[in-house]
Amino acid sequence: MSYTIEGSTGPWELVVGLEVHAQVISQSKLFSGAATAFGAEPNTQVSFIDAGFPGMLPVPNRECVAQAVRTGLGLNAHINLVSRFDRKNYFYADLPNGYQISQYEHPIVGAGTIEIELADGSTKEIGITRLHLEQDAGKSLHDQDPSRSFIDLNRAGVALMEIVSEPDIRSPEEAGAYLRKLRTVLRYLGTCDGNMDEGSMRADVNVSVRKHGEAFRTRCEVKNVNSVRFVMQAVEAEAKRQIAVWEEGGTVDQETRLFDPSRGVTRSMRSKEDAHDYRYFPDPDLLPLVLDEGWVAELKRTLPELPDAKKQRFIAQYGLPSYDAGVLVAEQRTADFYEEVARGRDARLAANWVTGDFFAALNRTGRSIEDSPVSAASLGKLLDLMADGTINGRIAKDVFEAMVESGDDPAAIVEARGLRQVTDSGAIDAAIDTVFANHPDKLAEYRAGKEKLFAFFVGQTMKATGGRANPAAVNEALRRKLSQA
Repeated sequence: MSYTIEGSTGPWELVVGLEVHAQVISQSKLFSGAATAFGAEPNTQVSFIDAGFPGMLPVPNRECVAQAVRTGLGLNAHINLVSRFDRKNYFYADLPNGYQISQYEHPIVGAGTIEIELADGSTKEIGITRLHLEQDAGKSLHDQDPSRSFIDLNRAGVALMEIVSEPDIRSPEEAGAYLRKLRTVLRYLGTCDGNMDEGSMRADVNVSVRKHGEAFRTRCEVKNVNSVRFVMQAVEAEAKRQIAVWEEGGTVDQETRLFDPSRGVTRSMRSKEDAHDYRYFPDPDLLPLVLDEGWVAELKRTLPELPDAKKQRFIAQYGLPSYDAGVLVAEQRTADFYEEVARGRDARLAANWVTGDFFAALNRTGRSIEDSPVSAASLGKLLDLMADGTINGRIAKDVFEAMVESGDDPAAIVEARGLRQVTDSGAIDAAIDTVFANHPDKLAEYRAGKEKLFAFFVGQTMKATGGRANPAAVNEALRRKLSQA
């Protein structure tokens, strides 16, 4: 069933397109040699070009161009071998030149697609309209002084990829899935780190509503939303606002709005500019960007295995369910960790441990996979101890918790704590005899036909051996003893 929002006049359909600004991973800016490190002291990474000094000529950064092409290839998009930089004219205090060098009519990347997976397991393709390169602006700081604003130009001139989707998104869930998938692809490619909290990826959200079967109505843009959760909230809040306007007999004005997460509403920022408002024209200081077809082919050849292909391989190679494979490939580091654990071992058991106990430990301790006290090699050794019968699954969980706390080798923990599995039939028989002696009433009930008590005897026997008995041996011994007259 398609997603709709109920209004007083019945259901409304949501229409959403996203313009994602992704900061290119590069050592220097798009047209200057200034550094791009995050968190530097204000105005310490600014060249004369970034500061808008007269007479300074921009020179395109080859790596930034390559990163845009890699991204286009990763989005199954058309690479335009000839593109052009334009001047987009507008005036902000943090835009020293009074214009932004961007691309308009001739972007470096054309139409592409990205496939998203939804909570019910269904998939949907979202069209990519274009990807173009442009400079970022600086940053205005309004909280440093009660009466003055300050300008930090460290970000000015940093390369951005603006990735524009088709208006194919029809729900907040789809918007969130699209943004998460796009971020995953960019991280796999190494073209953007996707850190929305640092501003290196942010979204402008275009929202409109309509009755089923209608043409598109007027859209509004919600500017600079910096988290997946806020994008989803902004989509719903703006849609509800527009529905109320239409149902009250008003008209929605095309405008740019801001999302207030604390109140869950959008508010007007300014009227929405059209292309003619920006007075685009070809940048006179920059020649058209002409790419060699062989160079593009070489970039394509060196692309990493991307998440969709990796997911299908995990399903085929490791026999994983689609959901588990999707969880494991969501981050490349997680996929690599899993493959190291699974190599030469039970792949489905490895997936269960990585997505279960291991992920839970990371969440509980607030650690990332990079600084986890349990390495892939150590987790693999733990699975080996289970496979060769040294410990059982119950003890393995205790050993794992000790690994999380200490970072020690699992075999060393097993030896130091005396956790080796009890497989000696004599010891298991003795434990069962003790359980029978302590619970004669339960034994009588079982032999009178209450066979469900078998699980009770298994639990009591495991408890009597400190959880170290081999479960299969316990089951076998119990069946043998309980069948005796």
